[in-house]
Amino acid sequence: MKTRFLGNTGVRVSELCFGAMTFGGKGYWTGVGQVQQKEADDLVSTAIENEVNFFDTADVYSEGWSEEILGKALGSKRKEIILATKVRGRTGPGPNDIGLSRKHIIDSCNASLKRLGTDYIDLYQVHSFDPRTPLEETLRALDDLVRDGKVRYIGASNFTGWQLMKALSISDRQNLERFVTLQALYSLIARDLENELVPLSLDQKLGILPWSPLGGGFLTGKYRRGKPRPEGARRSDPTKQFLQFDEERGFDIVDELEKIAGNHKATITQAALNYLLRKPGVASVIIGAKNKEQLTDNLKTTDWEMTPEEVARLDELSKLPRVYPYWMLERMAQDR
Repeated sequence: MKTRFLGNTGVRVSELCFGAMTFGGKGYWTGVGQVQQKEADDLVSTAIENEVNFFDTADVYSEGWSEEILGKALGSKRKEIILATKVRGRTGPGPNDIGLSRKHIIDSCNASLKRLGTDYIDLYQVHSFDPRTPLEETLRALDDLVRDGKVRYIGASNFTGWQLMKALSISDRQNLERFVTLQALYSLIARDLENELVPLSLDQKLGILPWSPLGGGFLTGKYRRGKPRPEGARRSDPTKQFLQFDEERGFDIVDELEKIAGNHKATITQAALNYLLRKPGVASVIIGAKNKEQLTDNLKTTDWEMTPEEVARLDELSKLPRVYPYWMLERMAQDR
């Protein structure tokens, strides 16, 4: 598998990142996946055998169980891979068991290290912006973790453009560690990132790590226009889904993905993932798997490359409405 640089660092990661959100199956995360230790061992081993060297999880996934299962599954292979986790969500009942305060970050990092069975985290990401805590406090705490050797790089997730740029500016001004990645929702049915955050990431040399690249399973081809929805699937009832989008438009995209996949003797899933690997700024695409069959299919994504013409067709089908000020800036640029 090919590798890419992790943002503006000298670290190289596989084009596909194995996301462990399906590990555990506790509380809210039951519906996402319930992969237990034995299955996880097999999935992680298969990923590593196929040259995946990048793994991602979070302290809130299955209430910490995902980290614990992943840590055990990695075992002696830990030093060979780049390990990422996150901090921000609620980890206990106390008033300080949430957020990006110095206290919660340091306590959570120590707890994650213990669950993962390691003495350092390669990429420690803030799971989303915390409006209650000054960015200076958050960034100073993260900087201290790097200087203590517990964390090697830091990243952001689920930030707006102004929030992310403000954080980078503070880091530059105060000589603190700066975010090297942005983990964000990005797929053929969710290209909002391209309005502000993709240009920002390119300008500031952040590596983009798309999450939910298959649109919650919609871009696998299991949902088709005019056909019954599979029972027990995440989008069996689309009105109750976390990710909302125009399904009619989505069906058109899936139809085109099927044509492109046929040109390469590939699957619809592979085509959806391959598309993101052709987009500027993407360092690694985060995939999730509930079983070995899904993982094996995902891993074949990097065996081929979508042509520029195929990417352009998908771009046109999935293009964003031009909102202000972008249409105005484009018009002004044409006048020069």
